[in-house]
Amino acid sequence: MKTTRTIVLFSFLTFYVTVGMAQTKSLKNSRPNIILVLTDDQGMGDLSCMGNTVLRTPNMDKLYSQSTRFTDYHVSPTCAPTRSAIMSGARPFEVGVTHTIFQRERMALEVFTLPQALQSAGYTTGIFGKWHLGDEEEYLPGNRGFDEVLIHGAGGIGQSRFGDFPANKENLYFDNVLLHNDTIVQTEGYCTDLFFDAAKAWIRKQHERKQPFFAYISLNAPHAPLVAPEQYTERFLEMGYDQGTAGRYGMVENIDDNIGELMQKLEAWDALENTLVIFMTDNGATHLKGSLNGEEVSHFNANMRGAKNSPFEGGTHVPAFWYWKGQLGEGVDIDGLTAHIDLYQTFSELAGAKLPDTMQDLSGKSLIPLLENPQASWADRELFIHCGRWAAGEMENAKYKSMAVRTQQWRFVNNTMLFDISKDPSENNDVAAKYPEVVSQLRAAYDSWWVATKPLMVNEGLPLVKSEDQPLAIRYTEQLEEMGIPKWAPEKID
Repeated sequence: MKTTRTIVLFSFLTFYVTVGMAQTKSLKNSRPNIILVLTDDQGMGDLSCMGNTVLRTPNMDKLYSQSTRFTDYHVSPTCAPTRSAIMSGARPFEVGVTHTIFQRERMALEVFTLPQALQSAGYTTGIFGKWHLGDEEEYLPGNRGFDEVLIHGAGGIGQSRFGDFPANKENLYFDNVLLHNDTIVQTEGYCTDLFFDAAKAWIRKQHERKQPFFAYISLNAPHAPLVAPEQYTERFLEMGYDQGTAGRYGMVENIDDNIGELMQKLEAWDALENTLVIFMTDNGATHLKGSLNGEEVSHFNANMRGAKNSPFEGGTHVPAFWYWKGQLGEGVDIDGLTAHIDLYQTFSELAGAKLPDTMQDLSGKSLIPLLENPQASWADRELFIHCGRWAAGEMENAKYKSMAVRTQQWRFVNNTMLFDISKDPSENNDVAAKYPEVVSQLRAAYDSWWVATKPLMVNEGLPLVKSEDQPLAIRYTEQLEEMGIPKWAPEKID
């Protein structure tokens, strides 16, 4: 009998720790290092742990198995809006970001940014990859709270028409010209490898200095053009997939290898006990159709309707894995409705940030109660979603186009359709006629938000900018004439 009681007690304690409910000390002001890995256009179905049977993502699968996972986590339908929500803690339109191009991706200068908040708590901050919140000097990340900067321009490498460096048109995703702090530099190698290598070198330096840090590894992959090193595409081509599918899936598997190497280094440096590692994506998947041995096929999308730039679940519902060794539960699912706008307050509370009295309104909620207790009470909420991208002067006409309101149970789409996500996560059955009171309630909430938000859309009506007049294009030409473009590589690490 004594043995039986001991076994039962051990099992109970094991369960208690495993599900992450054994918090004896609040996570507030715990001051972990924070590494946020954000991929571009990778959907919920682009992981083998999410059910994709073609991809091999063992490192992201391992991270999934070890993490606390937010299972109903949402972002914006496109990339710049999501990035603005992370950086501001506000809904994208509330900080002026209504598009990914045409100067409508510029985050309002009044924003007190997430890295600025973390700096107030003594953190050093670094961004590696994609910024996409404005390329003019005052909008660049070095002036918005980042101490270390390695970025391309515009929304993607090679998008010189919209602001990336002109030289990147020639050799997409390899040997790119980037902005390193205040200098435009020439790099070597594949872009994703470079961003991770630069981040690892910087992280190691902060770790050795015992300096708390925020590393934002903000990738442009697997965004099109769908280009990956040959060793990552050949397997898919041999299977009979088209070049685009092979390129995209190769990009994902390259990301997976880089995440594996990052985690191995953190473990070797004994950094995992005080480092929160988060993996998420910026919107739903792209390239969901391709060919296999000449026949058209649809790629796995985790049984969701819609994709990037869609108001349906497939546009906004993304993976979110949070790993902090010894602090968060392993293999724990949190089902409350959460979103990108929640990161700002969560990180600020973790770090003990000192926010100014006057700043942008924060639209999110701290996730710390759920991290401390995954079964904690979590009030229902309304997430307002809009794809933006309307034509110039068409803002009001686009009010109900490509929009949605999401609650824990419902998704109200395009002012007409209603889906009960709790019973119909694939959004097959429109139940608007059955629940008119829900439609009225969600429409009224959306209307109120729209009226309040219109004055905050500060980038509407701006003139188009020619490619040669883009800020980084001008800067590139001037530096090329004055001093040339020096070669740069991240410090090598063992």
